[in-house]
Amino acid sequence: MSLDPSLSLRPTTVSRLRAAGCVFAEDEADVLLSTARDADELDALVARRTAGIPLEHVVGWADFAGLRVGVDPGVFVPRRRTEFLVERAVALAAPGALCVDLCCGSGAAGAVLLSAVPGARVHASDIDPAAVRCARRNIEPRGGRVHEGDLFAPLPAALRGRVEILVANVPYVPTGEVGLLPPEAREYEPLVALDGGPDGLDVLRRVAAEAPRWLAPGGRLLVETGERQAARATEAVAAHGLEPQIIGCEERYATVLVATRKD
Repeated sequence: MSLDPSLSLRPTTVSRLRAAGCVFAEDEADVLLSTARDADELDALVARRTAGIPLEHVVGWADFAGLRVGVDPGVFVPRRRTEFLVERAVALAAPGALCVDLCCGSGAAGAVLLSAVPGARVHASDIDPAAVRCARRNIEPRGGRVHEGDLFAPLPAALRGRVEILVANVPYVPTGEVGLLPPEAREYEPLVALDGGPDGLDVLRRVAAEAPRWLAPGGRLLVETGERQAARATEAVAAHGLEPQIIGCEERYATVLVATRKD
């Protein structure tokens, strides 16, 4: 049983969070109150959050595209902007679609595909063992499979040429800008999930080079990227014969590249 957010503990909780610099103190207070079973546990949770630990690591879950997705300490936290990427993937996926979630992190994208696309078949992969353990708890109870390894390497060979939806939430922060990220990202999330190389596109280029061999004719690769990188990201996928399209969502500051295998 959790605490009622309407209780008198809420104003104090909001004040503590606001004093620590939490921009969305009211919303975070409600999450903490709904998670804590008593006042002592609430105090401990608030102490961890005000120390800079991401809210999702404090409570152990994230609200993502309508799902409560488990998020372990040390695992990349799914962003609200990434909901736009996953919404596009769901909209493009036919019932029963064969889907792959690369760089899956917590497995949030794969979990949503399994929940929102009737009969979806989902495989996910990540190179980080902690992410794989977390993703397995989010994806495999819903019927998907999670593999540990680098990008396509651990995926079953039988998927080659058959993937209809390929979601790749690759790291895209340029190496020189990682130090400018908020402390809760720099200090609590794995570097491998953040650092995209000198221009932020190293991992995208690797995905684009292999994607045509895994996609079915008409299959689509969907990648989140930065607005400043969109032109170069488009060139990266076009260089491997994929037909690119950039779409954006101003409300969530999201930029998504959709690349289609035409042959």
